[in-house]
Amino acid sequence: MNHAALLIIDVQKGLDDPRIGRRNNPDAETNMAMLLAEWRRKARTVVHVKHNSTEKYSNLRPQLPGNEIKEVVQPLTDEVLFEKSVNCAFIGTELQEFLQNQGIVDLVVVGLTTDHCVSSTVRMGSDLGFNIWLAGDATATHERRADGGTLFTAEQVHEITLASLNGEFCTVVGTADILAHPGL
Repeated sequence: MNHAALLIIDVQKGLDDPRIGRRNNPDAETNMAMLLAEWRRKARTVVHVKHNSTEKYSNLRPQLPGNEIKEVVQPLTDEVLFEKSVNCAFIGTELQEFLQNQGIVDLVVVGLTTDHCVSSTVRMGSDLGFNIWLAGDATATHERRADGGTLFTAEQVHEITLASLNGEFCTVVGTADILAHPGL
């Protein structure tokens, strides 16, 4: 992981809206901040991604306060920021070209939400040939209701998503495992 970039996906204020549903992993942003601090300390590549929703009622629409990136992972002026309007950070952006031009082959992925933008970005990144390390404790999601009415807790959605990604599209690890990795 000597050439790993830290990819921070959609850590935006609008995802704290209680109308979205109960969220799991209240420590996700703390873990993201620890990884970000370490990447900055070692002057390694940090990439931020922000979702600019085109949905009429979304809190993540540009110009709304919910579109803002949370202070805990606010980009510095020398860190790249890609803006997208779909789930996958590789679609409609120059993320792939940027990473390839930087010689990045490994990505450490964190962000919101596990089952949406994180999952789609991890899947696409893997298909594009990147080695993905997903910090499961630095991601989070919300509860979801199925069409039939069954409520799946945020913990269930999160764990099932991580289980479906692990070993196929990425390696799911914890923040402490990444910080202890000899490549850092």
